[in-house]
Amino acid sequence: MRYIFFLFLFFSVLSGCSKHEAPNEDQAISISAVKLPAKKYESGGADKNLEAPSPKIEQKIIKEASLRFETNDLEDTFNKIKTAVTANKGNILIDSEGKDYNSVFRNLTVKVPSQNFDNFINAISKGVSFFERKDISSEDVTEEYIDLTSRLKNKRKLEERYLQILQKATKISEILEIEKQISIIREEIEAKEGQLKYLESRVSESTVTIEFYKTIAEKEGIKISYGSKIWTAIKSGFFSLSDFLISIISIWPFIILFCVLAYFIRKRFKRKKQ
Repeated sequence: MRYIFFLFLFFSVLSGCSKHEAPNEDQAISISAVKLPAKKYESGGADKNLEAPSPKIEQKIIKEASLRFETNDLEDTFNKIKTAVTANKGNILIDSEGKDYNSVFRNLTVKVPSQNFDNFINAISKGVSFFERKDISSEDVTEEYIDLTSRLKNKRKLEERYLQILQKATKISEILEIEKQISIIREEIEAKEGQLKYLESRVSESTVTIEFYKTIAEKEGIKISYGSKIWTAIKSGFFSLSDFLISIISIWPFIILFCVLAYFIRKRFKRKKQ
């Protein structure tokens, strides 16, 4: 009986030790639920190999407008437009004027900073009762801009690699081939840079074409048109006569030959009659 009691006591002690050593499920779950703090990007230290987030590219919009309207005073309208151009830091690129059968007109092509586009359109629209044409367009070229920027970046990286290879090249044939590739890549880089600059210039400055005109009175239009027709007819008749005389002078040998032949033929007919 004593041995049986000692064996029972021994197994009881072992089972109690095992209960204290094994963690329960709640403890395991609480340990696994602990989260480490997220790493932040730093310029130095242990995180220096992490890439910085790419900067967000601003939306690229090309704005253009085309306007046509009638006015009672061409000069006054032009002065108002010129004031609006100056106030919005723009430039007049083209200024042309003319006259047709029933109107006198003036056409302007203006470049204005894109941020002042709406203010400029509102300024020149004041006092206009009706627009015969008012076309305003906006073109989103952000995707094209990103594509060009990415391609340009890749071309520059490729050029750097070829330059590194060129420094290690020893054979003349290798050097010539690498320099040829570098020349091709540089031409492509310059082309991409030109496209990017052109795109940026269109985004930064908006183009506005303005056509305004004044209607001429019907009698004045007929009078001007009739006098113009008379003067045109006189000039046309003079030039036609000049052309006729010049053409006669240019064929004088044939005229002389014709006259000689006509003389002999006539003389021969006279002899036959006699």
